[in-house]
Amino acid sequence: MLFLLPTPHIFDIFYVDDNGRIEFAEFVQILSVFHPKTPDAVKSTYAFKLYDLRRTGYIEHEELKVMVLALLDESDLVLSDDIVEMIVDKTFKDADGKADGRIDEEEWKEYVAQNPSLLKNMTLPYLMSSSLSLGPQACV
Repeated sequence: MLFLLPTPHIFDIFYVDDNGRIEFAEFVQILSVFHPKTPDAVKSTYAFKLYDLRRTGYIEHEELKVMVLALLDESDLVLSDDIVEMIVDKTFKDADGKADGRIDEEEWKEYVAQNPSLLKNMTLPYLMSSSLSLGPQACV
């Protein structure tokens, strides 16, 4: 999922200091977010940031559609525009608890709690067996 998003967006989400590059310690911190033992609350926070493409503090309908299309593309699934729009509309309706036309981080966390499979792409199982132990203690 990450590689289908605009690189500057990904960089901004995980970028820690202001030197123009990701240092090794920062890279380890990034990987720790995707560790199987990292708490879902941490994963949910970073997932929200990934979906908030415009960095407004909210997930808007068009941002959700971009992410749904990226996930479908990653899975090699081809659905009609009508079906994609139905998926996005239903998801948005379910997640936008305040019915204000946008999903804030609180609404997102509630929605993820009800639909934990949304965090599936936020876990890299092979990190569990890696000789480089990045456990959740590396998280910020």
